[in-house]
Amino acid sequence: MSVLVVMEQSGGRWHRMSWETLAASQEIAAALGVGASAVVVGAGVGALATELADKKLDKAIAADHALLGSYSADGYTAALAQLIEREKPTLVLFPHTYQVRDFAPKLATRCGRTLVSDVVKVRAEGGALVLVRQLFQGKLSADYRCAGEGPHFVSIQAASYRADALVAGTANVESFTPELADSAIRTKADAPFRESARAVDLTSAELIVSVGRGIKEKENLPVVEALAQALGAEMAASRPICDNGWLPMERQVGSSGQTVSPKVYFAVGISGAIQHLVGMKGAKTIVAINKDANAPIFDVADYGIVGDLFEVVPALTEAVKKAKG
Repeated sequence: MSVLVVMEQSGGRWHRMSWETLAASQEIAAALGVGASAVVVGAGVGALATELADKKLDKAIAADHALLGSYSADGYTAALAQLIEREKPTLVLFPHTYQVRDFAPKLATRCGRTLVSDVVKVRAEGGALVLVRQLFQGKLSADYRCAGEGPHFVSIQAASYRADALVAGTANVESFTPELADSAIRTKADAPFRESARAVDLTSAELIVSVGRGIKEKENLPVVEALAQALGAEMAASRPICDNGWLPMERQVGSSGQTVSPKVYFAVGISGAIQHLVGMKGAKTIVAINKDANAPIFDVADYGIVGDLFEVVPALTEAVKKAKG
């Protein structure tokens, strides 16, 4: 019984969700009392596999082949199917990315299994694996019990596990060369998909100040922008703000926007609809400012200020400036 996590990289750079999924693999393996290994797929990925060697893993595997230099569902499926046949893991974990959504169902089908996607938690119960998925934008959680022999294929939702929870260790590095032929790669990749041309990637921001409908009018945005500037934070917003065109769509946080996990997340004038909460639940500290004491945002906030944002935010901004000298 073992866990195998498939790391994602592009051009030699890790996808941030790979580290979250690696943390998930460590936690799950510890709960099951089994080992965990990680694989990175590509061409010339030995150095990336070596980066994984300082994590608590049984081994870090470089699935290396010239035909894997450019991503293709055919190539990744063939290579990973061969590796899974060799390693025989009980559980195969993926970060829930666009690339994984493209090839992982194909891989699971190749192995005669089903992919359970967007899982927020994996636990052991009665000797079986139980996968937790959220339904109706997080209003309900459903348990899926894994039956039969592995491997079981699971993709992990962004921010469900914390990358900073990774446990250090020493792992062996192994090379794996799959048997691939040009004829097996039936598709050629175009330029990598991008959600939008972003001026900033909110997923990497450590401080975020997010604004909601409580701001009332676009002309009032400078009140919140001043706080973000004083903190050195990135501006974000709930969906209504971006739908109205008050801030660009790339600034939207939520189920139809970006999923973020900053050190501190300020929710200013945001009521806390579930569609927004699913995008910022990974924040380490949440500070909510809202005049409605019963707003759902206070249920998830670490610190809450009940008051008029037009009074609270300017005072907070001045306090931050004073503290910074």
